Amino acid sequence: MQHTNELQPSSVQRPQHRARETLGYLNWLFNPFQRLDVPAIYDLLSTRAATEHGLYLNLGYWQEATDLDAASAALADLVAEAVRLAPGETLLDVGYGFADQDMRWLERYRPARIIGLNLTASQVAVARERIASRGLDARIDLRQGSATAMDLPDESVDKVIALESAFHFRSREQFLREAFRVLRPGGRIAIADIIPRPARGGVWQRFKRRASWALVAGKFSIPWENAYPIPTYHAKLKLRGYEQIKVKSIRDQVYAPLHLWLRAHPAALQRLHPTAGFAARLALSRDPSTVYAGLDYVVVTAAKPLRLVR
Repeated sequence: MQHTNELQPSSVQRPQHRARETLGYLNWLFNPFQRLDVPAIYDLLSTRAATEHGLYLNLGYWQEATDLDAASAALADLVAEAVRLAPGETLLDVGYGFADQDMRWLERYRPARIIGLNLTASQVAVARERIASRGLDARIDLRQGSATAMDLPDESVDKVIALESAFHFRSREQFLREAFRVLRPGGRIAIADIIPRPARGGVWQRFKRRASWALVAGKFSIPWENAYPIPTYHAKLKLRGYEQIKVKSIRDQVYAPLHLWLRAHPAALQRLHPTAGFAARLALSRDPSTVYAGLDYVVVTAAKPLRLVR
């Protein structure tokens, strides 16, 4: 399900507001000493999505997609299928953004109920408005709440999904612990996540990887404790008690295809704030192998055992 991007900010704004907003972007993007927290970042980004329809904020899965809207929906489908989302289940969506994926999942996979947790109040307000306007609020329950201290009973959901949000959580380990607690025995979790690649190769290659990760982690508020590669991710899931663990890299179907599509479709950048669009064009002028050198992108799946060993 895709929806017209009906909540894009109005182009008619007071000059004082536009000036404050531009200063906020300049400070965030170009001040090396500025590090915003997660709600402040998404408050600044607001509803300016590069997609033409809807308000997806994810990077997309580009194996077959030919535009950002299709790639964003494909990533939502990928994690829904990875978690084996089925009719009649209760799904917990952690970090739901503007709830585009929740509306899609409800239509395509027919869970009985979706509960959402999101820390950013401005996104919660917009997402609730969108859900209510479509008459879906009886089945999609969007809450403002923490991924690392969930106000949910033990063993109360069948599936947990974190679509491109877990790298923000302080920490991802605490989120995994909470997800394990609220999952019913046999329940499953799926995460689309950004992690660092190991700094390997020659001096220049190691520098590129470290520099690209440091830039993204600094600007998008990724805590240092979430900066670990695939083997560590797998080990942390195992230590938390999960089984059937898979951590698969899909970086080749995410970063470079998105980069090349945006380079070929400058109209998408015009939907962003002008300062964000300028920063994006700077990045797009460089080779994707350099821009994303230190970034991996993984789809993580695991299950809670049917019977816990005590």
